[in-house]
Amino acid sequence: MSQHDPADHAIIQDHGRAACRVVHALVTPLRCGTKAVPHQDAQVCAASASVIRLYFRYRGRESRGRLAPTGVFPGEMTLRTWLTERFGLAVPVVGAPMAGVGAGRLAAAVSEAGALGMIGVAAAAAGEWITKEAAVAGGGPYGIGLMAWALTGNPAQFDAVLELRPTIVSVSFGPYARYVEELRQAGITVVTQAGTTDEARAAEQAGVDAVVARGAEAGGHGRDAVATLPLLQSVLDAVSVPVLAAGGISTARGLAAVLAAGAAGAWVGTAFMGCAETALSETATERLLAAGETGTAYGRVFDIAQRLDWPPEYGGRALRNAFFDEWAGREDELAADDDAPARQAAARAGGDFDTACIYAGQAVGMVRERRTAADVVAGFAAAEELLARFA
Repeated sequence: MSQHDPADHAIIQDHGRAACRVVHALVTPLRCGTKAVPHQDAQVCAASASVIRLYFRYRGRESRGRLAPTGVFPGEMTLRTWLTERFGLAVPVVGAPMAGVGAGRLAAAVSEAGALGMIGVAAAAAGEWITKEAAVAGGGPYGIGLMAWALTGNPAQFDAVLELRPTIVSVSFGPYARYVEELRQAGITVVTQAGTTDEARAAEQAGVDAVVARGAEAGGHGRDAVATLPLLQSVLDAVSVPVLAAGGISTARGLAAVLAAGAAGAWVGTAFMGCAETALSETATERLLAAGETGTAYGRVFDIAQRLDWPPEYGGRALRNAFFDEWAGREDELAADDDAPARQAAARAGGDFDTACIYAGQAVGMVRERRTAADVVAGFAAAEELLARFA
């Protein structure tokens, strides 16, 4: 957080964003730092400029602060969806929960930028770890992603989430339905990821607030059954709850496409993997940035090698490497190789990503440079301009 006066902090935290919205409604269209706004009340115009300057000073963005005529903050869209309205977002994007990649720091950065950040929880993570990372995520909206298959053996994760009461919880991949009602009774918005239309229908029947239509292009674990666009179209026709689209959405063009189809927003993982706020090592990040669009592979090789109890229908999409190529199609032999878990553990510790895995989706070819989460979110906001061409 940038340095600021205590009084500034109080104003921005308690009133700043709301004040900017009110002022914006009064003096639209305002262009900060370019030309004056025609308005009868000069005091309102002066107050608006003061509030906006204070906002950018607090955010540390004076050098690039500019109030676009279509929104209150740089990168903010006026296009409203269920996602933006429910959580007060500027851009209809959720930073997908990515275990080992996205912890509290990334979640905080995504939410601070105007989207909704989430913490990805690994199967073996302790409840205390979740509590610690939630504190890092800060006082704004944030979410937590749980793997249903892991909760039976690690119930402390669910207990920690119930106590924390984050804005949103994704519980997916396994017997998730048993957790939905208790989460909702705690005032938490609940979503689950569906890889087929039948899974989406079942999720609606289980009582979730929204469904994530997760296409086969997506990184990490899930089904390899249907691509994002055909799945999204089918799910939108099949359920009445809001639908978020996941898989292959890495730029404003992808966001515009799914919004035009009727999605309430995008569930984005890989696009954030090059961000400075991730938990990835420098070596892993370099490998990711060098990957091309055909550089991923889907399968169960890495789960079997690490003896992870993922349900077999949920394989993982990761960067293709020498280990994957060696064992793909030989999974039964790999399951009998007693040395495989130790080799994987040593490779992860030593940064050997010819052996260890980096989960990523097919959009990885568009992740070419180190960026901040704020830059990525701002890039997605250009979807509104693309959609406006057809208004």
